[in-house]
Amino acid sequence: MKKVNYHTHCARCRHAIGTEENYVEKALEYELDVLGFSDHLPFPGDIFGMRMPYAEIDEYITTVLYLKEKYKNKLEILCGFEGEYIKGYEYFYDSLLNEKKCDYLIMGQHFYEDSSGNMINVYNIHNSEQYIDYTNYSIQGMKSGYFSIFAHPDIIFVNNLAWDNNCNRACDLIIEAAAENNFIIEYNANGYRRGLHEFIDGKRYQYPHIQFWKRAADAKIPVIIGSDCHEPIQIYDDIVKKAYLEAGELGLNIVLDI
Repeated sequence: MKKVNYHTHCARCRHAIGTEENYVEKALEYELDVLGFSDHLPFPGDIFGMRMPYAEIDEYITTVLYLKEKYKNKLEILCGFEGEYIKGYEYFYDSLLNEKKCDYLIMGQHFYEDSSGNMINVYNIHNSEQYIDYTNYSIQGMKSGYFSIFAHPDIIFVNNLAWDNNCNRACDLIIEAAAENNFIIEYNANGYRRGLHEFIDGKRYQYPHIQFWKRAADAKIPVIIGSDCHEPIQIYDDIVKKAYLEAGELGLNIVLDI
């Protein structure tokens, strides 16, 4: 089976370690076929934290493109970002993909705009009704045409809320939209690295959430395994292998190309 990882961070995001070339070296050691860089996308004005300053964006792209050429006979390297879909920034996504020659964008909705126009951090959701706002906004991003993958779509379930009909509806709406648009969603291995936590509904991982992924399996939508690595050794470690194993046992429609 072809070995790929499209969800790769580096030290520029200020919460990972290792240079871009450190990740390439480890990818060669793991005998990967494709390594996609997708560090957290900085927006003009640095409106979000936990990522590289906007001033570094060109340096990051230049570095990845240099490595892409340097290692072209050993490894396919792709240049991308993981970032939020935010209405009004269409010009920015277009510039990244066309002018700056990025290969792809991953949609990772760590923030979303609610129905009242407020920007909400997904880690600060207080009731399950907010899951529907997250879902509706994310679907707009899926339909925008700028993104190739929806990273950890089940990240909202990091919040300790009882499972209810809003949870079911959020899952179903995302999966229906992915099916309608043939959109790739990501089974994120990094949730395993965070370990098991006590929730109202019992001990489980923050994500992947079994309730979401059972529905995704039934729908047969395309699913990609993402390491979401924050240090080189995690590119294709035992946690990634665990994700492939468990996704396979669920019967997910795993794809390797974007």
